[in-house]
Amino acid sequence: MRLRLAFLLGGFAALLMPAARAQGSGIKVPTSVEAGSAFSIQTTGTGKGVLYIVSPAQALRRDVQLGETVTFPAGTLYNSGHYLVILAAGEATENGAFDVLSSSKPATLSFLAKPSRLPVSLQNGITGAVYVFDAYQNLVTKPLPISFALSNLSSPVQARTVTTRDGAAWTEMNSGAKEGAAKFVANAGGVSSERIIQQVPGDPCSLRITARPAGQNIALQTDPVRDCGGNAIPDGTIVTFTETYNGNQSTVDVPLKRGIAQVELPARRGAKISAASGIVMGNEIRWGG
Repeated sequence: MRLRLAFLLGGFAALLMPAARAQGSGIKVPTSVEAGSAFSIQTTGTGKGVLYIVSPAQALRRDVQLGETVTFPAGTLYNSGHYLVILAAGEATENGAFDVLSSSKPATLSFLAKPSRLPVSLQNGITGAVYVFDAYQNLVTKPLPISFALSNLSSPVQARTVTTRDGAAWTEMNSGAKEGAAKFVANAGGVSSERIIQQVPGDPCSLRITARPAGQNIALQTDPVRDCGGNAIPDGTIVTFTETYNGNQSTVDVPLKRGIAQVELPARRGAKISAASGIVMGNEIRWGG
């Protein structure tokens, strides 16, 4: 198709070279046409001619009777762009041009949302971008209001309205305070697209440990570990227990199971025992005085 268009455009370049104007012949073309709409081109003169309509995306040829109006049905031209019109009558040519514009009515939205998974309570952590297309997959360049909404069961709905620029609009949203799936929706003119954002707990907010004797050892256990919004930190998150005694130090990494971490360390009189997860430090316990 591209080779064919290149050949046609090359031939039409020759047709557009200055030539004798056909007696009384001419064309009247519209200034612009909406993609997919019916349109017409008026010719003048007498006799027969050939009408060409060409763009990089489409090419049309019609045998015409000069002096008549050539009508093109809906759906003939559907790719937006600049179109060249050439009327060839004998050795003479007439030319014109018009633009095929995308429809102002959106038909589909290309909605990109990222990331698909992120911690709760993150300011401007979610980005949404929309590209608006008409029924013929032309980018709708006319400014349109896009409504963005982010919601889940435990957080208030966040809503933004952004006007497209050159067919695109984007916004930022905060992740909610509670973990779970959030629905991110973009809407333009009754056409909507939806994405799901998985919100997971943030970093631990506080850490508290308790200790009790266990024979020759100390049994240590954390309280249920949660983030600052009260969401349970997922199992597998590492808690590091540290025991310091007589200038020595030993550490043990323990993953959370059912929200808590448990471990046994040797019972040493005067030992200092603490725990940490990420950058959060827990309370310190001094064993046996």
